[in-house]
Amino acid sequence: MGELVVVNFVSLDGVMQSVLSPEEDPEGGFDRGGWVPPYVDAAVEKFMSDSTAGAGALLLGRRTYEIFAGTWPYADRSDPAVAAMNAMPKYVASRTLTDPRWENSTVLGADLPAEVAALKKRTDGEIVLLGSGGLLPTLVEHDLVDEYRLLVFPLILGGGKRLFATGTAPRDLVLTASTASTTGVLITTYRRATG
Repeated sequence: MGELVVVNFVSLDGVMQSVLSPEEDPEGGFDRGGWVPPYVDAAVEKFMSDSTAGAGALLLGRRTYEIFAGTWPYADRSDPAVAAMNAMPKYVASRTLTDPRWENSTVLGADLPAEVAALKKRTDGEIVLLGSGGLLPTLVEHDLVDEYRLLVFPLILGGGKRLFATGTAPRDLVLTASTASTTGVLITTYRRATG
């Protein structure tokens, strides 16, 4: 049985919007996009590569999927992380996407919580969720997330889409790993508390 692992970049004040470039997600007038690249060092790159290359599958929201589908198929496939991302099964949560163009992609959406629960049962290894701020609240609400791997960046953005929205049900988590990059990024792993 697979586990659902959320891997996300987040600012110190909890923002996860438009991490790589200003054009990524300017919704709501967000003008601080592209805040991750200045802090990426070898530790951040290795963590992200390890978290994605070893996954059994990817689960993405439609917007994140479309951003990835526009870049990953054209990246250098001699890079093991790129090759893995292109080869692994990809699941996109969408009610509007009918023809996913990225290889090995399947659309989910009729009954998303049930479909993700079934996906976890039939997948060996980790199902990694990257970005996908619109999808994450549904997964959290239905208690489908097993682990959070959060890269907390040393800046306050003051506004934008948050990793956990106001009204998210309380959950107890256990810190299982943490380290800091040379640029001050805290790389943390939290698992669902048991018992």
